[in-house]
Amino acid sequence: MTKRIDFSKYSSIKVGPTLDVKLIDNCDEIAPTDYILGSASNVLIGDTPPPLALLSKKFDFIEYDGQTLTVGAATPSGKIVSFCKKHDIAGFEFLSHLPGKLGGLIKMNAGLKEYEIFNDLLSLTTCKGEQPKDAIDFGYRYTCIDGVVLQATFSAQKGFDIQKVEMFRKMRSNQPKEPSAGSCFKNPPGDYAGRLIEAVGLKGKRKGGMGWSEIHANFLVNYGGGTFQEALFLIEEAERKVLRKFNISLEREIIVLQQ
Repeated sequence: MTKRIDFSKYSSIKVGPTLDVKLIDNCDEIAPTDYILGSASNVLIGDTPPPLALLSKKFDFIEYDGQTLTVGAATPSGKIVSFCKKHDIAGFEFLSHLPGKLGGLIKMNAGLKEYEIFNDLLSLTTCKGEQPKDAIDFGYRYTCIDGVVLQATFSAQKGFDIQKVEMFRKMRSNQPKEPSAGSCFKNPPGDYAGRLIEAVGLKGKRKGGMGWSEIHANFLVNYGGGTFQEALFLIEEAERKVLRKFNISLEREIIVLQQ
């Protein structure tokens, strides 16, 4: 089964072609060449991406037994936060301001400051079976997970904190309102990607409909009608100029999908 998706509307950066995307109901349907999408909130999709797939609604679920929370990989972050608020579960408030679905959030160890999705993780399940947290190599915006994430189980403590939701909202208040894919680059050790991009004179720089935000230089935003080629030009220009001036190789947080 497939679903036709216009990525210029579906992706958070509002860039991409209209493509037929495979819907996955079970592991047998996943081909080695498939790239599994979530909500396309941190991807930049070109005109000729690899074969794309989405986990079906079968993987959009939340189960709570009073001590642990098991969540399907296709579950949106907003749904997780709403469930935790309703059931007074602490530790997931930061997801209120992180768009995406659980699989993608797990894959990149998404978070805000010291609050990360791996903090309360107990185990995750891929097509190869269940993997405990201590068997997974992970770090800042990084994981090494063998296989496609299908679901994850977390420890669940009582005490949803609405004040933390407000704190996280304020932490995100300096981010642009235009369509983007979130932070374009990871922060290098001891520095900030936004500072480096601004220091090489690219803050506010535009190419067609795309540009580096005037509010936060590490956000590549779509001012209207931006294209993949324009976005990639700006990304590569930032990498080149930062390397030349600071001898720092910026590491992309945004995932560029183009064959």
